[in-house]
Amino acid sequence: MAHDNRSASSRGRDRSASKPSKQGKSSRSDKTSGPSRNGAGSKGGEGSSTSLPRPKGSSDRSKSSNKTKKQYSATTRDVAKAHYEEKKKRRRDLHGAAVNLPNWVIEGIERVTRADRIAPTLEALGAASEALGDGRFQAAVKHGNRAKALAPQDATIRETIGIAAYRLGDWKTALTELRAYRRMAGETTHLPIEMDVLRAQGRSRDVEEAWKELEKRGGHGLVMNEGKIVYASFLLDQGRAPEAWKIIDPGRLEQDPNEGHLRLYYVAARVAAALGDRETARRLSDAIVLNDPSFPGWEQLQSEIAGIS
Repeated sequence: MAHDNRSASSRGRDRSASKPSKQGKSSRSDKTSGPSRNGAGSKGGEGSSTSLPRPKGSSDRSKSSNKTKKQYSATTRDVAKAHYEEKKKRRRDLHGAAVNLPNWVIEGIERVTRADRIAPTLEALGAASEALGDGRFQAAVKHGNRAKALAPQDATIRETIGIAAYRLGDWKTALTELRAYRRMAGETTHLPIEMDVLRAQGRSRDVEEAWKELEKRGGHGLVMNEGKIVYASFLLDQGRAPEAWKIIDPGRLEQDPNEGHLRLYYVAARVAAALGDRETARRLSDAIVLNDPSFPGWEQLQSEIAGIS
C-alpha cells in the first residue's frame, strides 16, 4: 500500500494505537488516570479537613473541632479501604487477558453492559487488546467482535476493532468502528486514521471534511501532528504542493526530534522536493537520517531529491 508510506500513518502511530487510548487524551483526559481517581476521595478528604486555618476566637470550639476532624479523616480512610477491598474482590472474578485491562476500561464497560455480560465482555476485550498489542490483527478483530456483540455501546471495544481493521487494510470496517468510537468517546484521537482511510478509498471530499473537523475541534498535539501528516500527503497526491507546504512546514527543527517529528519531516521533505526546493528537502532529509538511519522510505526520498531539476 504505497499511500501508507507517504502518509506514514501506518507507522509509529500504531505503537500508541496498539493499546486503547483511554477514551480521549484530549477532551476526556479525566478518565485516563484510574488509579489516581480511585484514590482521590481519601486524599482529598483528609487534606481538606486538616489544611483549613483556625479562625480567631475559636479556642472554645477547638476540642470539638479537632474531634470532628479526626472522625472525618478516619471515616474517609474507612470508606477508601472498603472501596479498595471491593475492587480487589471484583478483580478476582476476571480471567485470562482481562486481568490486564485498566480500571477505567473495566468501569466503562460496567456502565453500559448488563451485569451477566460484564465478565465475558471483559475477557473478550482483554484477548482483543492483547492480540492487537502482539500484532495479531485478525485475532484482535475476532475477539473484538465477540466483545462488541455483548457490549456494542462501549467505545473502547469499537476503538480496538477499528485500529486492528485499519492495520489489516479493511477500510470499511476501520472507518465504521472508528467513527462509532469518535461518536461515543466524543473526541478526535483517531480522526487522522479516519482521514487516511478516506484517502486510501479515494474519497477526496470526505478527506477535506475530516480535516476541517479536526481543525475545528482540535486535539492533543500528537493528534494534530498526525493530521498534518495525512492531510499534507493527501494534498501532495492531488498535485497541490504549495497548499501542502502551508500545512506541513515544520519551521525550526527540533534538537531532539521524536518519531512523530521525523514522520512530519519526511512528508515536508517530499513536499519541498515537489516544489523544487532542494536545499530545504536536503536539510529535512539529513535531520531524518541523523536521528534514524533506518527510517522507512528514506531511499525513495533521496531519489525524489535527486530528481529536482
